[in-house]
Amino acid sequence: MSSTQKSQKWVYVVALLLVGAGVGYLVLSGLSQNSVYFLNVSEALAMPEDKLTQARLFGSVCEQDIVRDPSALGVAFTVQDKDNADQTMRVEYRGAVPDTFKPGVEVILEGRFNAQARVFEATTLLTKCPSKYEKNEQGQMRPPGYGG
Repeated sequence: MSSTQKSQKWVYVVALLLVGAGVGYLVLSGLSQNSVYFLNVSEALAMPEDKLTQARLFGSVCEQDIVRDPSALGVAFTVQDKDNADQTMRVEYRGAVPDTFKPGVEVILEGRFNAQARVFEATTLLTKCPSKYEKNEQGQMRPPGYGG
């Protein structure tokens, strides 16, 4: 092999290493910035407050203490642990409230815990609605009463 071929080979090896290092850095930095705890209410209450700066919380909307602000979008309510109703956390959400939001419905909240106010400040509110679909004989989902 000539010296020109050897130097070209090293250029390719170095370029490949640089590209690999760049991709690895992007993957690691993306994972660390977007890591979010996914917790039920009792797990969130057991965690140190500084760990709840970005979290997803799930639970059920309590029957009492739902406060809607008529002058703005949003709602304040208490969410309880699905398995242990004694474990509750107060939530404040500013934004469009889903039509399916009501007492007893399961919710997924994304936001952060404000330790001073002792409230979870949600930026996202999703409701889990009961399935409106049934499985047919082939295991496919279809609306109730649909003859297919």
